[in-house]
Amino acid sequence: MSKKKIVVDLSTEEKIIDAARKVFTKKGYAATRTRDIAEEADINLALLNYYFRSKEKLFHIIMVERLDKFFGVIQPVISDENTSLEQKMEKITEKYIDLLLANHDLSIFVLSEIRNAPDTFFNLAHHRQAFIESVLIKQLQERKPDTNPHHILLNLLGMIIFPFLSAALFKSSTHEQQDFESLMLERKKLIPKWVKMML
Repeated sequence: MSKKKIVVDLSTEEKIIDAARKVFTKKGYAATRTRDIAEEADINLALLNYYFRSKEKLFHIIMVERLDKFFGVIQPVISDENTSLEQKMEKITEKYIDLLLANHDLSIFVLSEIRNAPDTFFNLAHHRQAFIESVLIKQLQERKPDTNPHHILLNLLGMIIFPFLSAALFKSSTHEQQDFESLMLERKKLIPKWVKMML
């Protein structure tokens, strides 16, 4: 009996988290109400409050998950001592474009929440220190000692992420959706070439 109860509880909890993920991504933190999440999960508000006491707690779970996905994909790449700077740029480009093609709303969600609640973001971004002390940063400093490495990284991320932020301008039909994806796959080859020119 207790085993069955645990399965039901985990299923309900996951259902709520999945609903929260969808609603927060669509509406953002400020515009989301716990009632919206309960409706999306197809449960009553009392049950949602039983599992998660507040909207803030649910948001924290979703934001950590999204940030881990957004930054975690490149953590092994930037820490790898056995790859060259050029190889790292290729891998970062490839991994981010693949991630964003599979998660269309991820970049918009993360960036809008950073804008709306920068303190929350910096409290949750535990990857930040590892990034600052990474092999990638050291390689950039050695290659371009007269340039702050963050300029190069901002250019790289801008070339990768901005097209996804402006994707709605590009695609309004299924055909254009396919064209957009083809364009992004082409950028996987082009962006590392452009970064090499900066280096």
